[in-house]
Amino acid sequence: MKKLFAVIALMSAVQFAAAADVVGNAKAAENKVAMCIGCHAIPGYKAVFPEVYQVPMIGGQSAGYIESALKAYRKGDRKHPSMRGIAGSLSDQDIADLAAYYSQQK
Repeated sequence: MKKLFAVIALMSAVQFAAAADVVGNAKAAENKVAMCIGCHAIPGYKAVFPEVYQVPMIGGQSAGYIESALKAYRKGDRKHPSMRGIAGSLSDQDIADLAAYYSQQK
């Protein structure tokens, strides 16, 4: 039983270390933002699916907030269907890159 717990602990540590190694690259995100700008770059834009929703401007938000929000959409903790679909297609590296890019915008 002790060996099983040791293996589980080691696997958790490896997964945590892999996630901690992801560093956002704003330059790499320039090829990834096309799916974002259609809504998030338009001042005052309102989406109408699944209901009327004021789309937030994300430029200038902190990278940590953007990463957290995208991961919550991907996991299903945030419920907007369009964002869940988009976030579900993103890797941890994509999310880190997008967060770095948008955190540098004004």
